[in-house]
This record gives sequence, structure tokens and C-alpha cells, in this order.
Amino acid sequence: MNLTGSNILSADAIDLLKGLIAIPSFSREEDQTARLLCKFIADRGIEHNQIGNNVYAVNKYFNPSLPSILLNSHHDTVKPNKGYTLDPFSPIIKEGKLFGLGSNDAGGALVSLLATFLHFYDSENLKFNIVFAATAEEEISGHEGIEALLKNEVFKNSIGEKGISFALVGEPTQMRMAVAEKGLLVLDCVSHGIAGHAAREEGDNAIYKAIKDIEWFKSYKFPKVSELLGPMKMSVTVINTENKAHNVVPAQCSFVADIRINELYSFEEVLETIRKNVSCTVTPRSLRMRSSSIPASHPIVQAGNKLNLSSYGSPTTSDQALMPFPALKIGPGDSARSHTADEFIYIDEIKSGIEIYIKMLEFVL
Repeated sequence: MNLTGSNILSADAIDLLKGLIAIPSFSREEDQTARLLCKFIADRGIEHNQIGNNVYAVNKYFNPSLPSILLNSHHDTVKPNKGYTLDPFSPIIKEGKLFGLGSNDAGGALVSLLATFLHFYDSENLKFNIVFAATAEEEISGHEGIEALLKNEVFKNSIGEKGISFALVGEPTQMRMAVAEKGLLVLDCVSHGIAGHAAREEGDNAIYKAIKDIEWFKSYKFPKVSELLGPMKMSVTVINTENKAHNVVPAQCSFVADIRINELYSFEEVLETIRKNVSCTVTPRSLRMRSSSIPASHPIVQAGNKLNLSSYGSPTTSDQALMPFPALKIGPGDSARSHTADEFIYIDEIKSGIEIYIKMLEFVL
């Protein structure tokens, strides 16, 4: 099974990615792509397990006394936006590009990591076990994806007594090493007023109150700036009232704030500052997606340095935030293409991604 030929690995990976693109796999609806992944692995004579819509497998000569390396990416996608000119579920190769929803985020990384797993699958006398996991619900930071898998007793028993030493998290980074990433704090904010008739001097308009708070979110700058992750970023992304009639002063206006947090602030500090400066009620949806980083001295980062891979701090959040062990985010594709119309990945990016993943792991195995 040790498929050392990169052409064989990349051809299989690209065929698999075409199959994944052809199957809608929106978050919480990944059962059919999970089935395809199971078939792909089983067809190669490899035992695997499925927990929810999460699929995983371990190397042939798994040694429970050794620590494990996790190769992880997600197989869920966002819904296609209205700007698509191509069928998002028709994998088309044109001018060296594979088009289709999820091709770049994160199908290219997913199939490249699976090809890397196949490369090492039947290698003996490794210093680490290799665990491949294709997980669900990454796009919505859901509870039934990597988080559920890592907590599952069957999975924990499968990876041995020493557990996972570190992970490679497949996301489109142009094969640059994302050695840190910002945390994500989503806030539901509600401004309260008093209802009244719009034609008379009645009521207390909740929209006007919300505007003041939204202006604060737009203009306030947290003073601490990270060398890796830069400044904090706050954006108001959704706003609405419950009013259906034009002539009613709204008593309530709700809006959503998207906060990207560097490693210099805790979520609690950020919430305290926000609540001191706005009049609306502020409720965090989750405190799970905290900023994360991996030391520059870590062996997998050093392996990337030997390959002259560049490193950076990522403004986007991934499943890395939910991993209680060191993790490095790296993968083929470009984050700038994620969630865009007519999403694509270059075929050569997949081929190169597989080769780089293999070389990085060879330094530590």
C-alpha cells in the first residue's frame, strides 16, 4: 500500500476530490461525503471508523505505546453564493484548475492529507502513529465535528495510550505554515427602546441606539497589536428589527458582531471592554474558538523551515482552535478563494501539497 509514486497518489486524490465536489455536503449534511470517504478508504483494504459524519483511520502498524500524529481536514462546505456562473456540484478541470464547491476549502487539503496517509500507511518502525480524520461541521464551528471526535471514547481508545502529539490541519494556506490563528468570538447584541407611532413624538427608537453602539464597534481599536496576528478586528455583520410595519418606532434592534481576537487578549477581557462601552445587551454564542499557536521550536515547524516554507499568523479560524494539543495549519489552495463564486484549486497545488506534506513528515518520522 505504500504508494510512493506521487503521480498515483495525486491522481487518486484528484479523482476523490471530483467525487466529493459532486455531492452536496453542507454543514450537518455530510453523510453522503462521509460514505464516499469510507468507500475510498475501504477499497484500499484499510480498516476505518465512522463517528457521526466524521471518518478516521490509523496506520497498518499502529503501535499503542507510541504517540500519534493527526492529519485532519473537513469535508463540509458552505452553501454556494449567488455569484456562481458554473454548477457548483459539477467538477470541471479547465486551464489547470479544478472548479467546484469545496475544491479549495478544504477539499484540496483533505485529499492531499489522505494521500499522505496512504503513503505512510504500511510503513514499519515509525516514531509516531499516523491518524487520518475527515471531520464535519468545521464551517459552522459545530459541536459534532472534530470536537465530538476527540471526546469520543471509541476514538480515544483507537489512538493509543499516549494520544495525539500534534496535528497537521488542512486548510488553504498556499502551503505556508499558519503558526498562529486568531480566535473567533461571535456576539448577539440587542438594543432596547420603547415602541411608538412613527408619526408622533412617541417611543424611543432602538435602531438609533444600535447605531451608536455599531459606530463604537467600527471605530474602537484595542491597543495591543500582535507581531504574528496583528490587531484585533471587529465587524458588525447582521442587523434587523422585528418590525413589519413602517409606521412603528421599533422597541428592539438586534445585530451580530464578529470579533477576531489575537493571542494578547482573553475572551473575558474583550467582553469586559465591550460591555463597558455599549448600551446594548451582549451575549457570546460560544467561548470555544480561542486563538491558538504552535512554538517556532516545534519539530514540525522546524521541518517546514528546512523546506523553506514561510510562516505567518492567520486571520481566519479553523478546527485547530478546538485541539488541545499543538497543531499547524497548512494546505494547498488559497484562503482568498474560499467561499467565492466559481471556487477552484489548481491541480498542481494538490500535487505539490502531497509532496510537501510527505517531506515534512519524513523529517519527524
